[in-house]
Amino acid sequence: MTINQLFNLANFFVLPFWILMIFLPKWGITQKAMASFLPFIALAGLYIYLFSGSITPESAQALSNPQLTDIAQFFATERIAATGWVHFLVLDLFVGRWIYWQGQKTGVWTVHSLILCLFAGPVGLLSHIFTAAITERFFSTTKDTEASTPATP
Repeated sequence: MTINQLFNLANFFVLPFWILMIFLPKWGITQKAMASFLPFIALAGLYIYLFSGSITPESAQALSNPQLTDIAQFFATERIAATGWVHFLVLDLFVGRWIYWQGQKTGVWTVHSLILCLFAGPVGLLSHIFTAAITERFFSTTKDTEASTPATP
């Protein structure tokens, strides 16, 4: 397969997981799929394949003492850009999975954070952190109700 085909395959590979988490979060198949580490193993395998073919003595030296100019030149090749992109896909999906499970566990609304994580991983993570904090602070009824309700004799 060409680098371009691997790049496209990786992009298509992650989409079903995002669709399931965003549109069908309570579905049993979604929960089973997101409980598995297999998607990450597959993507990490692709990453290792791409990464192993990306390292040359020159690139290793550039990465050992990274300068912005060197990094920009490093990512100018298709194979290295694809490697970096798969790195983003793996980590964004992993963070998205964490957000998903946090929502399932706590009942915090996650759709907006998952969408943001799909397109801009750290923004989605930050969104979820804020949403969880706001939900806990202003909308948490379990602790408040238990603490303010006197025991009945």
